[in-house]
Amino acid sequence: MTQTASIFLSLSIALLAGLLLSRLAKIVKLPAVTAYLISGVLIGPFVLGALGIPGIGITSKQIEGFGLISDLALGFIAFSMGNEFRLSQLKKIGKQATVIGVLQALITTVVVDIALIALHFAMPNTLSIPAAIVLASVATATAPAATLMVVKQYKAKGPVTDVLLPVVALDDAVGLVVFAISFGIARSMGTAGVRPLAIILEPLIEIVLSLLLGFVMGLLFTLCEKYFHSRSKRMAVSVTFVMMTVAISSLKFEVGGIHIAFSSLLACMMLGTVFCNICEVSEELMDRADRWTTPVLILFFVISGAELDLSVFAQWTVVVVGIVYIFARSLGKYYGANISARMTKSDPNIVKYLGITLLPQAGVALGMAIKAIELGPDGAIVRNITLFAVLIYEIVGPFLTKIALTKAGDIKEEGRRSAREEHLSKKVQK
Repeated sequence: MTQTASIFLSLSIALLAGLLLSRLAKIVKLPAVTAYLISGVLIGPFVLGALGIPGIGITSKQIEGFGLISDLALGFIAFSMGNEFRLSQLKKIGKQATVIGVLQALITTVVVDIALIALHFAMPNTLSIPAAIVLASVATATAPAATLMVVKQYKAKGPVTDVLLPVVALDDAVGLVVFAISFGIARSMGTAGVRPLAIILEPLIEIVLSLLLGFVMGLLFTLCEKYFHSRSKRMAVSVTFVMMTVAISSLKFEVGGIHIAFSSLLACMMLGTVFCNICEVSEELMDRADRWTTPVLILFFVISGAELDLSVFAQWTVVVVGIVYIFARSLGKYYGANISARMTKSDPNIVKYLGITLLPQAGVALGMAIKAIELGPDGAIVRNITLFAVLIYEIVGPFLTKIALTKAGDIKEEGRRSAREEHLSKKVQK
């Protein structure tokens, strides 16, 4: 079998597996994103992929070639998140979302710091203080992709959803800053001759440059869109600018000993934010973009499931530290959101349920964990704990998000019909 045939076969298997398992998930009332992740685990290198039979599963080698899909999917997810930063919406909840987003992230960091430093004294040979500090900063990150998929699948709408989406979007920026500071402290504790200032400055420069890139691309996108009038061509322009922003965001270079890089998540989010606020027809284009990207997003989650490393369960120390991390982070997210929502005099449902919807964790956290590898042995434990937590959170988190939004009244199950049922009903009426 040729390499091209192998790639297309693997992608078709991933897409079909995700779609089939989502039907089963609907019967047991699980979110589709959970089904996509589980299907990825089942066809991945630790289950069916381990058989090495073409057309049955996906191997580790095949997964390595799917990075392009993941990058593109994350770009469109971030682009969609930008839609939550419309000035008309921010005037209503901007201050509220900012206070909650920043405060819950800081509270989570402190809670996880306390729990893991305490664990260090119980297991000094397993978990060092630098590793504990870095892990606590990783805990700030939330998974925008999983959250957004749940919101879209169930057409969630209400006070909790209105605050949730901008808070999740803010988590990336806050998380990067907290991680930068924590990573700098950890490296200065473990290595002589390290430049803490450079370590702290690099992520801050990354945030500023990423937002600036997204701003410029948003202006160019809006200008270019005016020259095309058909829906298909304007849709093509949307895809072009998201892909272009992702491509530019992959650039890395060095200036005066400082490593310069971009965050595609922040850049694409700013692209969507600028476009939504200055383009008169942005709502229509954003809606069409969401429809076009559905297969890409399904593939992204299936591949994410296949990438989850099940071997972390074989290390009992990782399991112990991972359980403490998950418990502490969950407490931090819930009570952090609860306290900050009370401070802003938010709706009672926001106070009660927002923290639960912030539990999913994936992409950004894994990116931080990869960066933490530079800490050596401490970085390895950070990576393994993060992998363990992501495995649990990504499967359980979307389900808990659905429950929380349902209890808050943002998801209404009654009377919902599938697109197929609605189409057949219209045919009968004719």
